[in-house]
Amino acid sequence: MSRETAEWLNANTLIGFTTQRGHAWHYRADLQGEPNHYPGAVPVADVERRLFHWQAVEGQITATVMTADGVLTITDPERKAIVRPDTGTILGVFKSGYQIHQFNTWLLENVATILDDDLSIGSAGVLRGGAVAWVSVEVPETITTPEGVKFRPHLVAAASHDASLATTYTRAITNVVCDNTMSAALREGAHHGQRVKVKHSSRSLGRLIETREALAIVHTIAEDFQRQVAELTALKVSDGAWGRFVDVYVPLPAKPGRSRTMAERKREALQRLYRHDERVAPWAGNAWGVIQAVNTLVHHEGIVRGASRAERNTERAVTGGADKLDRDTLDRLTAVLV
Repeated sequence: MSRETAEWLNANTLIGFTTQRGHAWHYRADLQGEPNHYPGAVPVADVERRLFHWQAVEGQITATVMTADGVLTITDPERKAIVRPDTGTILGVFKSGYQIHQFNTWLLENVATILDDDLSIGSAGVLRGGAVAWVSVEVPETITTPEGVKFRPHLVAAASHDASLATTYTRAITNVVCDNTMSAALREGAHHGQRVKVKHSSRSLGRLIETREALAIVHTIAEDFQRQVAELTALKVSDGAWGRFVDVYVPLPAKPGRSRTMAERKREALQRLYRHDERVAPWAGNAWGVIQAVNTLVHHEGIVRGASRAERNTERAVTGGADKLDRDTLDRLTAVLV
């Protein structure tokens, strides 16, 4: 089950550019109080008003115990709690040197400092009751490659108050047809400069200029991704090679049982996506189709434990999981093509 309910996702995520990308997978018209989907960019004012209207605060860590002499209250001077004051939720507990990265500052103000003025908010959201948040900043128009792949280059800024995510700025690609995060860094060494992490320390603010230089701005990723799509669509995959890939990616246990049943279902899902799903099937027969099949399976149909699918997909985009997923797929495919 998803940690985030459909009601939460429809109230605490804001999705932009729907005229170009369509609705998010969790969209439910009956759960829309104030609409959270926008035909164009998500207004900054709406992000501030609907998502980042509160500030995390520090609180003391205390423990109350019963002793022979009565009630004893102890305060821990070496640690502090990070609290969401409007709900009274304790989001995390840290050592005293931990610095709060307020979402409004680190995901809106600092991103405006890092990026060009012609980039707009494509999505934003708050997860885990306010412990995790992200803002995705995109170019206004969807780009289409000669091979028919529609994509949107963007920068994802994410932060947390529970240490589940470092404050991170990541260049990424959204594949519009399936709303997947794709890697634009499959070539060896190409992933350098795609991601910058900032620690929650007193030196945090000094990394903004370094972050801007390292990311080389969102626009440059589009050329890398288009070149990559051209290379992958030109790499042909026969039916035999596809079958060998499925055998490698999802080995089939010899003995009947739960493991074999799960493997069979995963193999069937891959075959369905590759052969019949409009998000993947147009590129069946080449390496791009294989990568797209696995990426779509993981993003939308894979088993998710300990988090919501929205949270897991956001984490994958921010931490480099999308890069690793696509590189591992290409490595396995290359091995069966030799």
